[in-house]
Amino acid sequence: MNRLSKLAALLLIVAFTFTGCAHHMHDHGWVTLIDGEKGLENFNRLGDANWRAEGGAIVADKGAKGGHLVSKKSYKDFIIRAEFWANSDSQSGIFFRITDPKRVGADNAYEANIFDKRPGAEYSTGAIVNHAMVPVPPIYKMKGTWHTYEITAKGDQLTLVLDGVVTANVQNGAHKQGPFSLQFGNRGKEPGGVIKWRKVMIKEL
Repeated sequence: MNRLSKLAALLLIVAFTFTGCAHHMHDHGWVTLIDGEKGLENFNRLGDANWRAEGGAIVADKGAKGGHLVSKKSYKDFIIRAEFWANSDSQSGIFFRITDPKRVGADNAYEANIFDKRPGAEYSTGAIVNHAMVPVPPIYKMKGTWHTYEITAKGDQLTLVLDGVVTANVQNGAHKQGPFSLQFGNRGKEPGGVIKWRKVMIKEL
């Protein structure tokens, strides 16, 4: 191997080393709970939603009472990143700092809502129900595509980012700590539309 070839090989090794370090630093502290069709074992089921691994995601579309996937661990300060697919008729959301994991609701947790057709439109998709409203008529729509939620809870500061846009930013100290859940909900007596979770990660702060 001549000097030029040796130099090229050395530069390639250095490049791979830095790339690997950057990837490691980016992932530092993050725990992946759902990755494609993997991860149902990281949650407890609440309700009768038909959660299953299908088509590269964790999916639910039926359940007379609706249901939740409740994280097995409790969290205080954290960032959640979740990739999900929802339609205009989906009723879902991410509940966090749940104080009673056997009875999940907006009265005992914060709810980052996914519900375009919510009767009280001020707390529809993009809102934190009962705490941070969105504009009416609603401007955040699901449209049967993939979306990303990022939820940051640090002390009393709660921030919700949907597809890179801050939709809620509020201070509230009602709930201090608890597990989080992924919801398949109903719209009154009518089942909610399909919800799919493709990637769900959490980083404790």
